[in-house]
Amino acid sequence: MKRLWIAFGAVCILSFAVLGWIGVRIYQEMPPLPDKVVTTAGDVMIPSGAITRGQNVWQSLGGMQVGSIWGHGSYVAPDWTADWLHREVTFVLDEWAKEQYSQPYEKLSAEQQAGLRGRLEEMYRRNDFDAATNTLRVPPIRARAFEHCLTHFSDVFINGQADYAIHSGTVKNAERMREFAAFIFWTSWSGVAQRPNDTVSYTSNWPYEPLVGNTPTGDSVVWTGVSIIMLLAGISALAWWYAAQKPEDDHGPLPKSDPLGTWTATPSQKATLKYFWVVSLLILVQITMGVVTAHYGVEGDGFYGIDLADYLPYSVSRTWHVQLGIFWIATAWLAAGLFIGPLVSGHEPKYQRLGVNVLFGALLLVVVGSMAGQWMSVMNRLSDDVSFLWGHQGYEYVDLGRGWQILLFIGLLLWLLLVIRSVKPALKGKGEQRHLLWLFLLSAGAIGLFYGAGLTWGQHSHLSIVEYWRWWVVHLWVEGFFEVFATTVIAFFFARIGLVRPAFAAKAALLSATIFLAGGILGTCHHLYFSGTPSVALVWGSVFSALEVVPLTLVAHSALDDLRRGKLTVWGQRYKWPIYFFVSVAFWNMIGAGLFGFMINPPIALYFMQGLNTTPLHGHAALFGVYGMLGIGLTLVCLRAMDPNSHWREGLLKMSFWGLNIGLFTMCIFSLLPVGLLQTQASVNHGYWYARSAEFMTSPIMQTFRWMRVPGDTLFAFGAFALVVFIFATRGDSSRLSHPSTIPTQYPD
Repeated sequence: MKRLWIAFGAVCILSFAVLGWIGVRIYQEMPPLPDKVVTTAGDVMIPSGAITRGQNVWQSLGGMQVGSIWGHGSYVAPDWTADWLHREVTFVLDEWAKEQYSQPYEKLSAEQQAGLRGRLEEMYRRNDFDAATNTLRVPPIRARAFEHCLTHFSDVFINGQADYAIHSGTVKNAERMREFAAFIFWTSWSGVAQRPNDTVSYTSNWPYEPLVGNTPTGDSVVWTGVSIIMLLAGISALAWWYAAQKPEDDHGPLPKSDPLGTWTATPSQKATLKYFWVVSLLILVQITMGVVTAHYGVEGDGFYGIDLADYLPYSVSRTWHVQLGIFWIATAWLAAGLFIGPLVSGHEPKYQRLGVNVLFGALLLVVVGSMAGQWMSVMNRLSDDVSFLWGHQGYEYVDLGRGWQILLFIGLLLWLLLVIRSVKPALKGKGEQRHLLWLFLLSAGAIGLFYGAGLTWGQHSHLSIVEYWRWWVVHLWVEGFFEVFATTVIAFFFARIGLVRPAFAAKAALLSATIFLAGGILGTCHHLYFSGTPSVALVWGSVFSALEVVPLTLVAHSALDDLRRGKLTVWGQRYKWPIYFFVSVAFWNMIGAGLFGFMINPPIALYFMQGLNTTPLHGHAALFGVYGMLGIGLTLVCLRAMDPNSHWREGLLKMSFWGLNIGLFTMCIFSLLPVGLLQTQASVNHGYWYARSAEFMTSPIMQTFRWMRVPGDTLFAFGAFALVVFIFATRGDSSRLSHPSTIPTQYPD
């Protein structure tokens, strides 16, 4: 255990040191943000401060929930960076062709087109930013191209565009639209202008636009190869290590009766029951929002003929769909942490139930308040400043306003305090469970504190800096330390019911956490390849994101072993369905996080795939398949421990389990995967802009595959509804309140 703790500490310290150094490099080398843009003729194209104000306009209208920027965001509308760049360069080529050859560019000979493309590439890749005056200078033709693009974008965002699921009045006036366009222009300029003393753009030549020489870099190709080699080496090393282990049984003898059979839930544990009721309701609302959001992809301005967009725009429904998913999963995990404290320590602190109830009210306030603020922001009911505080920040997964963020952070700190005070007495003991307790507290501390990374940027922060810290929240907080916390909680559960010895559970949990974080912390950088970051992010991200996949290749072994051991006793059948959901977590970890995740993580793959439907393929399979199923499993564990001898409606759980898993699999394989692969083919053949265009996405074959989501979504919703019915039909026995002194404190021998 000592060696494992040293390895765990070394991995965390070294990884965060490197991640911090990468952050410094990003700050030093991020794309410059000009105060204004002028033409070489002296005309002002973009006035002082308009780009920054335009970023705030973009945030308040829904930001990444309305199309994407630099590949990050939603999938129905185009990527605005790529769309603007393509429209601008084709306008310039057409104007030059008419001036020089008196006909459109498309009608020129191949030799004539090649000459104009060479001229175009030289002009666009030249970096004319003047750091001394903080001014960008462009040729006059780019000012005319700006006006051309502005006309199109104004029509889309002011008048509405059904193909993009953008409702009329998304941007309310021409002045705000011009500022918004200035921000989009800057993101496209950053995508093609070369870094000083380099041959690649600020975004490593993303998006793919062959007309201006935006093609994959050598780093993208080379480090893709290295990442594949690292993956194979890591899998081989893990397999050899596993084969070298002695075949000893560290689980211990199985108890003759259920160790929790005489358990009586404490007042604070019973207070968590309403958390699980809210979890089930949020699941239903999230699925409803998911149905609406998915349907906007085929009927952009309504829902089966109902003009829903006037009241619930796509940007709101998708915001709520994403946010509610995080809310209900996090709530389930937080409730499990509150529940397990008294279970492992045998201690019910004074006023613990009051704290649990206060936290519940605070979480409800954040959920309802943030959703209301986001709707008001998108519907233009708030100013940009108020929207940042209480409306919509515009950044995917951290959409809620800064005020709600702060309240949520305070709530997480309160949760951490409640968890610490409930397990503190157990730390005084010298039993085998102490190592597991310390790992539990460390992971709980990380959950409480790492959300604070979302408070590091401001309303006017540079987009590259926001992206760096945003992925600390999305990747490190959600995918990293929640994973460690969940692993520890599951280990506690199996140790508490006697399926494994506490010492073995602690060793397994600590080893799993070390292996996972060894790739997971620096693997954060695979989200930052093309976000205005230097190539160092691509190098470290490609290697360590490959190592993230390594432990997922053998994750099913321990899950199936737990399932087999649970079947060895009659009383173990009580925990059949929680264990089944834990097994499904292992399956989706391997498929959703491992297979579908690595499919898009190598640099050359992500270069063409970023922001296509291969991303929600990974997102649905990993977020719900892993963390959602885990949240459901933890919920069932707590409900079972709350009343160990209650009779469960097994039929509802069976319908739920298979409905959720088969529905999710069907959705992924028969809709998201083929749509994503066809988009990838279009991206490679024509350019990234085309893969996200209305022309391609509304083609008959694409619409057919998008409609193919219906069978999987329907089965999935049926499984979720069965789960909700089960949870509301399962209640703790309120007549059996225990006194802390009567709680069993020993693990089974």
